[in-house]
Amino acid sequence: MKNLLKSLASFQQEVPVIHKATQGYGYSYADLPKIFEVINPLLKKHGLGFTQTLHTKDDVNYIATMVFHIETGEHIESSIAIPYVQLKGMNDFQSFGSGVTYYRRYALSSALALVTDKDTDAAGEQEKKEKKLPAINQKRFAAAVQAIVKGEYTREKLEASFSLTEGQTDMLNAL
Repeated sequence: MKNLLKSLASFQQEVPVIHKATQGYGYSYADLPKIFEVINPLLKKHGLGFTQTLHTKDDVNYIATMVFHIETGEHIESSIAIPYVQLKGMNDFQSFGSGVTYYRRYALSSALALVTDKDTDAAGEQEKKEKKLPAINQKRFAAAVQAIVKGEYTREKLEASFSLTEGQTDMLNAL
């Protein structure tokens, strides 16, 4: 394992950031051909290679990535499940192929410690799915406003229970 780790460390010191080859979904990333273009000569220089294979276990598809030292056969391997996702405008085969390509790119980047896209992990916020609230008709809204004025109901409860129009919100703000 010593030879593999030494060669891998040397490779990592020399490999540049591989970035901005492809645009998609609001960010840029390096696609597989761009990654291969950059890493293959450096892998060869440092006596390293890799392979990625697909296998299925218990009806789940996996991609296995192996990085190996050419002379000694020392290797490291990881495997990750490829979840099935149906992508809009694609048939099952196209969706699967897209998933394979996506996971190949990230599995290889992880195994070799490549930087292939802008690191935005800490920049995002978790999206909260908004609960669709029902609308409130004018008669019920007027009754709710009267209850708020009397102190029998609160604005917070009203807003948590119903989707209000701009006019209804303006009326509440005027109270």
